[in-house]
Amino acid sequence: MPDTAPLTVTAAPSSAPLFSAEDEAALRESLRRCSSETIEAALIYRKTGDTKQLPTIIIGIFDRFVEPELRPRLAADSDDLRVIEDLGLDSLTMMEVVMLVEDVTQTKIANEELRGLATIGDIKTFVDCRARGVQPPAAAQTLSHEAVLAIMPIQPPFLFIDEARVSATQATATYRITGQEFFLTGHFKDNPVMPASIMLEALGQLGVLHLLAGLPAEEGKVVGTGTIFFASTDGVRCHRVCKPGDVLTLTLKPKRIKAPLATFTGNIRVGQEKAVTAEEITLTFGFVDAPAPVTPAVAS
Repeated sequence: MPDTAPLTVTAAPSSAPLFSAEDEAALRESLRRCSSETIEAALIYRKTGDTKQLPTIIIGIFDRFVEPELRPRLAADSDDLRVIEDLGLDSLTMMEVVMLVEDVTQTKIANEELRGLATIGDIKTFVDCRARGVQPPAAAQTLSHEAVLAIMPIQPPFLFIDEARVSATQATATYRITGQEFFLTGHFKDNPVMPASIMLEALGQLGVLHLLAGLPAEEGKVVGTGTIFFASTDGVRCHRVCKPGDVLTLTLKPKRIKAPLATFTGNIRVGQEKAVTAEEITLTFGFVDAPAPVTPAVAS
């Protein structure tokens, strides 16, 4: 199984098509309301096919359409931003963004493909793959609480994932601290606080979910639920006290995955506030034979 580290953007393998003065004028007109940095990146990409310019182009196009107060978030680490929920783009505005991205990058995003691209990072990865002529990752799965329960070997009252979204490159989840968690009675007396160890456990559980639902495996093999165990963690920092009523947003990204070890980097936020960051969370896992498909009984 090859490592599933974050995508490394490289130059397009084929030479870029001829780019005339008329093409440049049209490109500048399309991007006239974008930053000079965006225009320069687009010109380099169209002239040379250098896909290292694509993230700058995509962020610059989104920057044109979002509200001014949201632009600093785009300038920071924006890959986890959800284009609808976090950036507040309605469906019509999103279509304008997509058409401009398609026009500038000379790529095509079909409607059914767009439905699987929920975050800025999803769009960056998809456009990069399409520009380089490689297969984009499979669309992320959105998992309800019932779906999470069906997949996970960990169950209530020790499951700290309400719902999740899982792809080959990232997993996100939410968990609302209800105040009814059994350990809050004693942590602390008359002052319930979510233990940091439990929040780290929640990130580990999201890693388990990623291995079971988001990790590609060779044909005839699956990750065995009984093979996944915690191995180590490094660089854990707690930034915020979390209490009943808080909704934890968990994000986990694979750094290195090669059986029998899977290493992730992760964080937890409450709204826009950092609660926990973990530079590395490592789990052990193994592949087992996939169960045989169930053959429907034939009525006699």
